[in-house]
Amino acid sequence: MRKVYGIQKLIAYLASINYPLTEQQICDLIESKDIPHLRPINNMIVFNLDHIDWWVKEQRLRP
Repeated sequence: MRKVYGIQKLIAYLASINYPLTEQQICDLIESKDIPHLRPINNMIVFNLDHIDWWVKEQRLRP
């Protein structure tokens, strides 16, 4: 499983796959549970990049 820890690392990954989002946009998506993420400890956020790739693909298919 490929994973990144923290919002800043997710921002860098999304930029590398040409799907840039701001920190605020990601925070909003996390709060509304619209982006796949794990929170094993209160202030730690983990993103499974396989799930993120799927999510990005789904977002790009939306009109």
